[in-house]
Amino acid sequence: MKIPKKINLAFLPTPVYKIEKLSKELNQNIFIKRDDLTGVEFSGNKIRKLEYAVFQALEENAEVLITCGGIQSNHARATAMVAAKLGLKSHLVLRSDSIPYPKGNHLLDMLVDAEITYLSQNEFQNNLEFKMEEIKKEYEKKGIKAYIIPLGASNGIGNFGYYNCMDEIIEYENKNNITFDTVICTVGSGGTFSGLFLNNLINKHNKKIIGFNVSNDSDYFKEKIEEIVHESMDLMNIKIEFSKDDIEIIDGYVGRGYALNTSSELEFIKKIAKSEGIILDPVYTAKCFKGMYENIKKDRFKDSTNILFIHTGGLFGLFPKADEFDF
Repeated sequence: MKIPKKINLAFLPTPVYKIEKLSKELNQNIFIKRDDLTGVEFSGNKIRKLEYAVFQALEENAEVLITCGGIQSNHARATAMVAAKLGLKSHLVLRSDSIPYPKGNHLLDMLVDAEITYLSQNEFQNNLEFKMEEIKKEYEKKGIKAYIIPLGASNGIGNFGYYNCMDEIIEYENKNNITFDTVICTVGSGGTFSGLFLNNLINKHNKKIIGFNVSNDSDYFKEKIEEIVHESMDLMNIKIEFSKDDIEIIDGYVGRGYALNTSSELEFIKKIAKSEGIILDPVYTAKCFKGMYENIKKDRFKDSTNILFIHTGGLFGLFPKADEFDF
């Protein structure tokens, strides 16, 4: 099956191993794929998507990468870092009601001299696409070619990052004589889930792809994922029927809201760090991992022999939360 070309930026393949103590505690085989180890500056799941989006940007002779996210956006940071590496300019549209003192991902954005436009929560929600197009036009007036990468690089082209990741998972299975019947990931913009889902659908791997949303709700993401998958199919010039009911998103773990945390979520981060030496991030993986943990306890996955959790990174977003932890 032919998929678009990419630029090689991430350290791949990422390692997979069994989470021994937690598997014993829950009486379930739980493995983890460490996509937080795709790099340091480029760490996390976003770089997989950017390999495809940035290849397309370079093909179009872009000199500026425009993208968006929250003030602690992993995707925005990864985009800014990639731009710096490749000698491009980055322009980030970040959601914040004020200009905060730089910490975490935001600090790294500043270190590589990314141009930043700050939008209030309301502006970001209602005028984001218009604002990014406006910025692109301003560059074009100066004779500078700009390329817009949407939120999380979660679109048809970025989707191939996790399509490719599924190939990596299958290769690991074949080499290690194991089958992961259930693959679990965080759903924040839809592009990680949709890539795994598309490969699973096309190649009939018969895996259960399960997502835990950390913003909006499951109905929103079913619509979004369906849209992304169809965009990718158009790029592949194929059409395979599927239903939104095939998209399994487990709701109920958004908590106080996107990038906001409860004390129990922060305590859960400490629990996993102490027991396994794995650092979850407060925005994405902690909520998803906690959802998986609680659903295993409820026997939601009792028919799963081997569960694979995709650790999508986000370490830098932990540091601005330091004063929220109870030590």
